[in-house]
Formats: sequence, structure tokens, C-alpha cells
Amino acid sequence: MASTSPIVFTDLDGTLLDRTTYDCRQALPALDAVRARDVPLIFCSSKTRVEQVELRRRLFIRHPFIVEDGSAVCIDPGYFPFEFECDRTEDGLLMIRLAPGYDAVRTALQAIRGETGIELTGFGDLSAEEVAGLTGLDIDAARRARLREFQESIVTSLDPGDAETVAHALARRGLSLGRGGRFYSIAGPSNKGAAALVLSELYRRWRGGAQLVGIGDSFNDVSLLRVVDRPVLVQKSPGVWEDVDVPDLVRVDGVGTEGWNRFVLSLLQDGT
Repeated sequence: MASTSPIVFTDLDGTLLDRTTYDCRQALPALDAVRARDVPLIFCSSKTRVEQVELRRRLFIRHPFIVEDGSAVCIDPGYFPFEFECDRTEDGLLMIRLAPGYDAVRTALQAIRGETGIELTGFGDLSAEEVAGLTGLDIDAARRARLREFQESIVTSLDPGDAETVAHALARRGLSLGRGGRFYSIAGPSNKGAAALVLSELYRRWRGGAQLVGIGDSFNDVSLLRVVDRPVLVQKSPGVWEDVDVPDLVRVDGVGTEGWNRFVLSLLQDGT
């Protein structure tokens, strides 16, 4: 891999995938180009391992991926031609864990409910049917979304004061409260950027230098955008980008999937 060859880290919902329909048809030209050139395309999302495994299967992507906002890196056995410290998942993937497990997060959630009196409802408190109703996912996709290993998605609406109270209570336990495109999340100390750096070191060990590209759409992607060489933000709505503070940020015309497709095609056509 030449020093300027890209490794593309991408958010999913609202970026590669349409935020409402979870469709990526508008991105198919760029996805075809990525596959043809064997450019590493790294999913970096709040989605669970099983959700991303299914998406990789549908899109014929076999590169590593980052789950639950940087909680872990997942890699197919044999992808890198050397050994590294990791665990093996139930489906045979190699996993580098960077955050506490889901049980620890649920225990903290229960304690904070009692401590603050704030009602915090997570995916773990809901049925698959209820998750489907809230998210617009079909029932099978909702079941995959509930199979969390690290983070908890919070569906309760929090006013700023309650959010601050919960965040402080979590911080005392080494956890954090984040806000994605739709829900709050309770997570461990890792983030998308930290996980991207772990994975980029494995690529450098294997192939030498590469240009790290990060594509996102929201505040939840800032940690990723701050560690890559080329940070990219797609629009959240026509003419509107999230107001984030990231040096050298490239703001791409096009909402979500449309902007993603436009940028990636340009990236590959430029050869950079």
C-alpha cells in the first residue's frame, strides 16, 4: 500500500446508511469502487457486532470493523498476517476489547436510577418489538440491535439538567453519556477515535503508511474525525452540517448517503 493509499473509517446511520430507511442504495457506485480497488472500508458505528456482521455480509465487505462507538475492534481471523492480543467471539471473529462489558454498564444504570430518581430506559428494558417501533427497524434488525455487548442505548428523553446529572454519576463510575443521531448512550472510556488508532496501528504494522480518512455526520463522530488525516462531514439535512470543532474538516455537499457517495468517488478518482 502506497503512503497515500486510503483507509476509510465510516459512521453508518446518517452517513453510509440513510438515517430513516437504513438504506444505502445512493452509495452503491462508491461501494462498488471501494470493493474494486480493495480499499479498506472500516465500519465505525454505535451498531452492535451482529448488526455489523449482517451489513458486511450484505455489502460484501470483509475488512475489520469497530462496534458500539469504539468499545471493540472486530477482525476476521487471518486478515492480518501476524498475531496480536485479542479474544475470539462466538461467531469466530477476533475481538480487541476496549471497554467494560454490558453487564457492568447495566449495573451502573440501575444504581444511577436509584441514586438520581431519573427514569432511564434502555434497549435492555425493551422487547424487540418495542425497539422496532422506536427505531423503524424490522423485527430481525431490532433483535440484532438489542444484542449489545458493551454500551446501552437510552431511549428516555433527557432535559439538559438531567443529562448533566446522569453524566456526572456515570463519570464517577468511569463511564460516559454520549449522544448519537437518535439516542443517548452509556459507554466505557473508549471512543471511535481510540479504536481507530488501535486498528490503524495494525495496518501500519502490516502495510506501512496510509492516509486515514474518517467520514461522519454528528457529534458522536468527533473523536474519530480528530484522529484521522482527512476528516469529512456529510450534511444532516440539505445545506446543514453538524456544528463541530475539528481542524481541517471537509464539509461535503449532500445529505448522508448522497454526500458519502460523492466524497468517496472523488477520493478514489483523485487517487488520494
